[in-house]
Amino acid sequence: MSPVHILARKGEVAERVMVAGDPGRVRAISSVLENPILINENRSFLVYTGKYNGERVTVAAHGIGGPSIAIVLEELIQLGGRTFIRYGTAGALAKEIELGSYIVPVSASYNLGGIFRQYVGEDVALSAVPDFALTSHVVGRLRAKGLGHRLGDVFSSDAFYAEDREFVKRWSERGVIAVEMECATLFLVSKLRQVRSSAVLIVSDNLSTGGDWIAKEQLDRKVIEGAHVILEALTSFSPNQ
Repeated sequence: MSPVHILARKGEVAERVMVAGDPGRVRAISSVLENPILINENRSFLVYTGKYNGERVTVAAHGIGGPSIAIVLEELIQLGGRTFIRYGTAGALAKEIELGSYIVPVSASYNLGGIFRQYVGEDVALSAVPDFALTSHVVGRLRAKGLGHRLGDVFSSDAFYAEDREFVKRWSERGVIAVEMECATLFLVSKLRQVRSSAVLIVSDNLSTGGDWIAKEQLDRKVIEGAHVILEALTSFSPNQ
C-alpha cells in the first residue's frame, strides 16, 4: 500500500526523522537544516528533508492526537523512516515543573480502547515505552549541552478540554508528571512496526497551577534551542547501539 496522506516517494524520507505536531514548528525547525527540501504539504502534514551535521534527516508534522500521529508514522515508515524522535509540548502535572523545561518520557500511560484496541486486537494494556538506547542517547546529549530536563511517565490524552482538576489530581497521584496527546501511540506503533522511537517535550503549561501558559516568544526560543540538541542526537545515533 502506498501512502495516501504524505505524497512523497520512497527515498525522499530519511531513515532518521524528527516529528512534531505543529506544522509551524516543523517549518521553523526546517530552517536549521542544510538545504531543506519540502517534500510534502498535503493535508498540512509538512515534511522536509535536508542535512544536519552532514547527515540526512527528515522533519515532519504529525498533527494532533493518536490517530493523526499513527497515520503519519505508518506512512513515514513506508517511505523509509526507521528512527523517530517526537519533539512536542506537554502540560505539567506537578507544581515544581517550570514552564519551558524539557521532559523525556520513559513511558506513556493511556486509556484502553480506541486506537490501541484496534492495533492490538484485544483489551490488553501493551506497554508503551520508548526505545531505551535511543532515549539514553538523547538524554546524554541534553546533559552534555547543559539543558535541564526531567525523566518520567506521561499520560497520552485524547480529550484536551476534558483535562479538569479531577484529571490532574488523579494522574499526578499516580506518579505521572505531564500530559500530552501522542507519545503512547508513537511508542506502541513503533514497537509493532519494529522501528525505534523516543520523545522530548517542552513544558508549555502547568495544569497543577491553574493552567499557566508559557509566553510564545519563550516557547519559540526553547523550540530552536532544543531542536539543535535533538537533531544532533538523532544524526549521531548508531542503529547498532
